[in-house]
Amino acid sequence: MPTATDFKDYYAILGVSKTATPEEIKRTYRKLARKYHPDLNPGDKDAEAKFKELNEANEVLSDPEKRQKYDRFGQHWNHPGYTEAPPPSGTNVATGDFDQYGDFDSFINDLLGRSRRKTSTGGFDDFNGGFYSQAPAPDTEAAIALTFSEAFHGVQKRLQLDEETINVRIPAGAKPGSRIRLKGKGRPSPFSPQRGDLYLTIEVLPHPFYRFEGDNLLCEIPIRPDEAVLGAEISVPTPDGSVTMKIPKGVRSGQSLRLRGKGWTLPKGGRGDLFAKLQIVTPKDLSAIEQEYYEKIQANTTFNPRAQLEEIKL
Repeated sequence: MPTATDFKDYYAILGVSKTATPEEIKRTYRKLARKYHPDLNPGDKDAEAKFKELNEANEVLSDPEKRQKYDRFGQHWNHPGYTEAPPPSGTNVATGDFDQYGDFDSFINDLLGRSRRKTSTGGFDDFNGGFYSQAPAPDTEAAIALTFSEAFHGVQKRLQLDEETINVRIPAGAKPGSRIRLKGKGRPSPFSPQRGDLYLTIEVLPHPFYRFEGDNLLCEIPIRPDEAVLGAEISVPTPDGSVTMKIPKGVRSGQSLRLRGKGWTLPKGGRGDLFAKLQIVTPKDLSAIEQEYYEKIQANTTFNPRAQLEEIKL
């Protein structure tokens, strides 16, 4: 026979009053059952225990006949020897509409708004519809590192996702921060068998010569003082190989020259530009003739690059 210590206050478990209407009990139970359902609290033993208590309370209080017995007989409501005795003082309890379902799984499926289709083998296939289908599967984000060459030309990468190996084609012209979407390759949903999408964020490893400048590439080209003064034709590396670039007379250090269509591959086709930033580099070790001519230039030049500084005052 149940003792006082075995008694469960079903009304308190559901958090409703003893005068709660069936609609209030049903509404409260559904709210709490969603909150503590094991599917939404994986590995949480406390939530699992609470969920079982809620189901027990709902099973009694949602059934008018069971609720009437519970209200009359308290902890003795389900004991065969008690049918007409008055209820103990201070008795409270509660539950829902479980008995209308063929089994508990059917009840939970209806509670969460999901449905199952019976298969030809007599089992059930995946859940669909209602609460489960409306809850989107979570997307997953990951980073993938590419060399400049791989990002420029495009590449196919093999990725290991849990126990699945997939091939991913990265199109030519991928830039840092761009994303590749792999549909249905993300995490499984806790609400259904569906999987979210996997988004790969592109990281391009630094290159010793090129760097990005918007849709274009930028590089630095060292030139000699005489090339800057007199002009020259020099060889400049590009992603397609070296090309000849003409340096006009009188360029300054830090000035950029554009090589059209020699930059980064654009996702929609075509090419960006390559900007060659000029850096005038002076020689450290001069030959005797170089020393002589630089001294002659210094002695005979009339050019004063600091002339405008003479007017600066505080």
